[in-house]
Amino acid sequence: MSDLTEQYPEYSRTAKLDALRATQYGYLDEQRHIYLDYTGAGLAARSQLRAHRSRLDGATFGNPHSENPTSRSATELVERARRRVLLHLNASPEDYHVIFTPNATGAAKLVGESYPFLKTSRLVLTADNHNSLNGLREYARRAGAKMRYIPMRPKDLRIDTEAVAAALAPPRAWPWRRGQQQRQRQRQPSSRQRGLFVYPAQSNFSGVRHPLSWIKLAQDGGYDVLLDAAAYLPTSQLDLSAVNPSFVIVSWYKVFGFPTGVGCLVARRDALAKLARPYFAGGTVKAATVAVPWHALASGEAAFEDGTVNYLSIPDVHVGLDWISSVGMDTIATRVRCLTGWFIDRLLKLRHSDGRPMVALYGPADVEARGGTVAFNFIDAQGKAVDERLVAHESSRARISLRTGCFCNPGAGEAAFGIAAGTLKPLVGQNGGASFDDFLRLAQLPTGGAIRVSFGIASTSSDVDYFIAFASATYKDRVTTTDGLPPRPGC
Repeated sequence: MSDLTEQYPEYSRTAKLDALRATQYGYLDEQRHIYLDYTGAGLAARSQLRAHRSRLDGATFGNPHSENPTSRSATELVERARRRVLLHLNASPEDYHVIFTPNATGAAKLVGESYPFLKTSRLVLTADNHNSLNGLREYARRAGAKMRYIPMRPKDLRIDTEAVAAALAPPRAWPWRRGQQQRQRQRQPSSRQRGLFVYPAQSNFSGVRHPLSWIKLAQDGGYDVLLDAAAYLPTSQLDLSAVNPSFVIVSWYKVFGFPTGVGCLVARRDALAKLARPYFAGGTVKAATVAVPWHALASGEAAFEDGTVNYLSIPDVHVGLDWISSVGMDTIATRVRCLTGWFIDRLLKLRHSDGRPMVALYGPADVEARGGTVAFNFIDAQGKAVDERLVAHESSRARISLRTGCFCNPGAGEAAFGIAAGTLKPLVGQNGGASFDDFLRLAQLPTGGAIRVSFGIASTSSDVDYFIAFASATYKDRVTTTDGLPPRPGC
């Protein structure tokens, strides 16, 4: 602890979180858990769970699609939660809608299926994206739209702003780049709709935080912007009065653990108006007929919330945001930054007896422009990567919760492991026909993924101490094998 406060003296200002760990999150120590998977899911405070129970004990709630008393009670709490989300994001209700979804993936799918992709439009994604965003390319492909990925730097898994600008620039072959049309375009850079730019505010693989300034860069070039804030919001504030993405996707359980099954698409009103839904359902229409194929969509959020929203859990988003605000996002961010830096420092100092490193780190080795997510592999005494399945098994036995695999982010994994596109070409056209082992063989990978440790609101220095002691005791000077390991699950 003294080393931590010497290196990161600001850690001392986060002492209130140690008290909360002992009370609100006391179940961790009571059940002997070392929880290091905050990027996978946040943890709920006991007060959040009590608030849920108290609300359900104290009132009766019914389906919001009505005007009866129980329906009105549910509707009011859902609408209060919408307003609380906008307040947390410092977003004006005049500018943004809040659409409740099952999770961030559901929010991304709403945009993908409704976005007006054309043969003349483009989908531009960073290679660092969760598969929930990579899947948007299927909608673009079916519409005949062009698609482009922006590569990462292999060493630190960052992306150069120059590469973003180049990817967003219009192809030279487009006719409006010529002559007078080109000069007119230069005077009015946003007069033509080019397509959709998609990227995460924070990588779920490496913890890298990508610049929010890319939002304006893309919008000035005529793009709508979908920002994945799922990994960013648990330890940072997003101010939508300062940056104005067209769409933001969120999973609230990642921010404060409870409720699960509730996410959001936060959409600018002008961007939402561009979307054309290919489907309608109960709650999304003002009226529909069977005698003739006609329907009239509801306006605003209602047009995108299929069926009945999760009205018993959505009010817990309000409770969770109040809880996070009472703790203080600055306090959480400071704690996570200090622990992340200290953890990386200690991880990189792990050595076998012959002096060789025990760890290969993927991503930045400092805390500049990064969150509390750290990806790495253990290296055994013969210099080969320790199979991630072995680490998953042995860390679980030590009651450590962490994540192993590709984390549903293949682009970051390909960059981290140096997989060239050419080696994967045999997979093209084999959707569903090739196995994960086929992929490993083609990529010539010694292991199927990385180890991911991530910190959050209830993390303490003792968690870091425990993990480093486990790593040293388990893998120092050890030669590992894959004997007896189970098959790898899918991503």
